[in-house]
Amino acid sequence: MLILDRAATAKSLAFPSLIDAVAHMFAGACIMPVRHHHSVEVPGERPATLLLMPAWQPGRYIGVKLVSVFPDNHRRGLPAIHGSYLLSSGETGEMLAVIDGGELTARRTAATSALAARYLARDDASSLLVVGTGRLSLNLIEAHSHVRPITSVLIWGRDIAKAQVVAAEAKALGYPAEAVGDLETAARSADIISCATLSTAPLIKGAWLKAGSHLDLVGAFNKDMRESDDEAVQRASLFVDTRAGAFAEAGDLLQPLAAGLITREDIAAELTELVTGARAGRQSADEITLFKSVGAALEDLAGAILAYETMSGGHART
Repeated sequence: MLILDRAATAKSLAFPSLIDAVAHMFAGACIMPVRHHHSVEVPGERPATLLLMPAWQPGRYIGVKLVSVFPDNHRRGLPAIHGSYLLSSGETGEMLAVIDGGELTARRTAATSALAARYLARDDASSLLVVGTGRLSLNLIEAHSHVRPITSVLIWGRDIAKAQVVAAEAKALGYPAEAVGDLETAARSADIISCATLSTAPLIKGAWLKAGSHLDLVGAFNKDMRESDDEAVQRASLFVDTRAGAFAEAGDLLQPLAAGLITREDIAAELTELVTGARAGRQSADEITLFKSVGAALEDLAGAILAYETMSGGHART
């Protein structure tokens, strides 16, 4: 059995291969039960969340991710997300690998955002604004840079010092990054805005979105969280990773739905439809697009299989 720590997991999940693996999984057959989503009380702090996400391909692989999200871990200098992924044989049930769940989650989330951007961001999108300074920020920069010609990266966070740290780390990796303190000015100039926060109040206003921009919302993952306001949702063409997940947990969509500002029919497509060509993505250069992701277990399974086969030198089970 393989045990892949954070470094080994990152090494095995290069973004070009991971983006393609996620695309292949969305286009293929994968059984994905509704995930378990439990609130866990933390005395004196905001509640934590325990997520259990199973998925399998009959006769090939079975996987389940166990993740905890402790939103106040920043007080301890710890990541908000911890977890492990357990990958087993779909033929025998034999345990094949234990994979670092936090690294897998961060990288597959960024890869899914980049996959969506292939269909939704303008081909010439060159400026990226990352909102949030957590674990996902660097991954989002790297992933988007593989699908669009990014020449400018702006990073905003509530704590400018943290944004500066992320910018320095991005620069060290070769990306043209800088921290910014004025979110509105940065948002108005960006071709792609990627939000990865645990915000419960809108950060990005629809009035700030320029013609042709793409808004990528991947942080807020339950109905009480949101990163965009009502105007953003009303101005944009709406896309999701999965309709089932979005209608169950995406506060950015559920809150305006409840207010009667949009309808379920306003969701133009989910990723499977984009990848297979069943529905179109961006229709014009001036169109504003919005992609809302809450995460899907098939994304984790795609990444786990890639990591296992890369590190073991194995081949897909048939």
